Amino acid sequence: MPSDTTRRGLLAGALAAGIGGLTLSSARELLDAFAPLSGRAWNAADRSLPESVESPYGEATLRVDSDGVPHVAADDEPAVYFAVGYAQAFDRLFQLDLQRRVMRGQLSAVVGEATLEDDEFHVRMDFAGAAEATWDVVAETPAGPLVEAYADGVNAAIDREPLPLEFELLEYEPRPWTPVDSMLMEKQISWNLTGNFGELRRALVADRLGADLADELYPDRLDHETPILRDAVEADRLDDGDDADGSDRSDGSGAKRSESGGDGNGDNVTSGEQTAIGVALTSYLSRFESPPGVGSNSWVVSGDHTVSGRPILAYDPHLSLMTPPVWYEQHVETPETSVRGATFPGVPFVVVGANERGTWSFTNVGADVLDCYRYEIDDEGDRYRYRGEWREFETEEREVVVAGGEDRTLTLRKTVHGPVIEREERTVGVAWTGHTATRTTEAIYEFGRSDGLADLLESTRTFDLPTQNLVYADADGRTLYYATGKLPIRRINGEVVSGNRIFDGSAGEGEWEGFEPFGESSWDGFVPFEEKPHAIDPDVLATANQRVADDPSHYVGVAYASPYRGARIYERLDERVERGEPTDLHFHRDLQADTRDGRADQLVPELLAAIDEREGRDDSDGRGVSDAAADAAETLADWDRRMDRDSAGALAFARWIDHFRQRVFEPIFEDADLDSSYHPNDWVLATIPDESPVFEGRSRSELAIEALEATVEEIDEEGWEVYGDWNTTGAVEHPFGSEAPFLNYPERPADGSPATVMNYRVDDAVGSSWRMVVEPGGEATAILPGGNSGDYFSAHYDDQFRRWVDNEQKSMARSIDDAETTVTFEEGSS
Repeated sequence: MPSDTTRRGLLAGALAAGIGGLTLSSARELLDAFAPLSGRAWNAADRSLPESVESPYGEATLRVDSDGVPHVAADDEPAVYFAVGYAQAFDRLFQLDLQRRVMRGQLSAVVGEATLEDDEFHVRMDFAGAAEATWDVVAETPAGPLVEAYADGVNAAIDREPLPLEFELLEYEPRPWTPVDSMLMEKQISWNLTGNFGELRRALVADRLGADLADELYPDRLDHETPILRDAVEADRLDDGDDADGSDRSDGSGAKRSESGGDGNGDNVTSGEQTAIGVALTSYLSRFESPPGVGSNSWVVSGDHTVSGRPILAYDPHLSLMTPPVWYEQHVETPETSVRGATFPGVPFVVVGANERGTWSFTNVGADVLDCYRYEIDDEGDRYRYRGEWREFETEEREVVVAGGEDRTLTLRKTVHGPVIEREERTVGVAWTGHTATRTTEAIYEFGRSDGLADLLESTRTFDLPTQNLVYADADGRTLYYATGKLPIRRINGEVVSGNRIFDGSAGEGEWEGFEPFGESSWDGFVPFEEKPHAIDPDVLATANQRVADDPSHYVGVAYASPYRGARIYERLDERVERGEPTDLHFHRDLQADTRDGRADQLVPELLAAIDEREGRDDSDGRGVSDAAADAAETLADWDRRMDRDSAGALAFARWIDHFRQRVFEPIFEDADLDSSYHPNDWVLATIPDESPVFEGRSRSELAIEALEATVEEIDEEGWEVYGDWNTTGAVEHPFGSEAPFLNYPERPADGSPATVMNYRVDDAVGSSWRMVVEPGGEATAILPGGNSGDYFSAHYDDQFRRWVDNEQKSMARSIDDAETTVTFEEGSS
């Protein structure tokens, strides 16, 4: 990797280029206040941790290992989390501040008018208000004082240390960090995982294409046989309110589904409701949803199937890949616990990782925890009708500061359900489980101190946001799967219904009993803990964002991933178990790097059959297959269907499926004035029959051949030879990467696709944001996609990036006897 001297040379070159060399991109314009000729940028070049820091919380020791991971130890928890805050701020301060500004709607104060629409959305959704309500609750828990100590540590670093490069380039200083800001990070994480306006998009598609075709393109249940909780998953359940330790914990709340409600997956949007929204509002809101492709893999095998006789857990969350990474690795040690793993910058506690007794991970459920409401609104627009009465909208004015421009005043409007979003005379009310006080911070803190499955299960009761697939294993040989988070129960006229619709808010349809937006909610209107999907001591269990169960007791949602990753993981685990071969950590790391693409298994034989049929016909009509396409078909026939960077077959398939998808869906969606963001997933593409109305007047096989001809033409024009020529990490960028490319990581060819276990999406830079394989009580390895430091001049800015590309994981149990840096925190006033 470049030395500090080289980095300074790169910066000098960029600065010497002046404004012209760092022009603003039309997409971002994030350096509106960029001052490249300012000498202030050099202030960030010599940042280093001090030998000692005064702490009002007492003594602690911070040791940084050779991978840039801080190991923080103290006799008292407040002292240790003050030091954690200091370490995170030193390494990731700009990331902390940028995330906070996004969620508060304060980007324009630094950037200018380019981010006004983003700020408007975040202000109107009032994530900050939800964070304040959450802090009011968390402050009274044992985690509260530790969050305060963490915030004080962040502020001590702000006050004492030189600011990172980005602050110097933008010429602004961060304001002090607060405990509410840490709660805001919880809201950001949760929104990125559960913020989904799918019912609006579905309603719009049904309106434009018809309800029958919408049902075909967006089925509520994909036809596969690989849910998380398969029939083959042998495990116990919490029955009749019995906890894992035998104690009675039933709260008696919640309702079973009604006979008419079915499994909640069939109640589609009615035609009258479809007219309540429009393309402008839907497209606007879709910009702020969970990023496409966000998901994860996790699996656990019991000690019956390992060499050591202890369980093994493997985990890799698929989130947006960026510079620096979304995760931050840390190790915290107190007399009560020693917990190591990854957290999100701004969050004090290890979110995913292990302590001396157990290990835990989370993947996204895809649960439906956001509802949209339409209202009858009076002519003046000041009141909405609710249960037969006119009510004033709850209003509040907020100012959005705009650097170099005119400040804006926004009027927030809320109903009994939550925030109101408006666009071009269309109005929608939003209810989201994150818009109330949540206790997940407390749960995560308790996870780090847990002493076994019963402890962790008890803490999981307070994990109310986001909805996640929790997978756990411990040194006692116990394993666990549990769907966390609040799952709403909706009713219309007393009948339980699904949530994949737009509700009539004026009639009070679909409301969640006990839900108090921007207050503290009860569990009354949500699925009881014991009735949520779970499995205690499963033998083999894998999650990859596929549907949780074939026949859940309660409606969970419909936003599940295609089953390709989940099916491949179960396939390999089942093969190993059936052969009676025990697994070890190497096997599970190898499975994380698996590149077999299930889409190819479905589609390549179909394409080759179409080619054979075409070549076998009389060619007098001039519709033969070109020599280049025939060669590509031969390459695909010989291909092992693995998306490896050095594979020509993988390149041909990846470009072909994109061209095929475009030819199948683009005409009907263009006619409906809907762009490619509305296209169905690849499972639908692979399984939709030739007689579907989608292919009216067209042939599926002919479209497949046309796509192959376009593929070979594109590959020839671009000069690509193998998959890694196209599938590179170039999409992984710093927020200023377009304007200041030296801040990006080096570009490398990559393995994997959206459908492989080794997950990478080159189109939108989503992939494995952290990989971890843990044998509780034994060895543990992990890797980050970049480096643990966000400081461009640090040796740990990108030192893990090549190893991440190659899945060369490092030990999580690093020796700190020869730490690169040691900081002593001493009793005193910081």
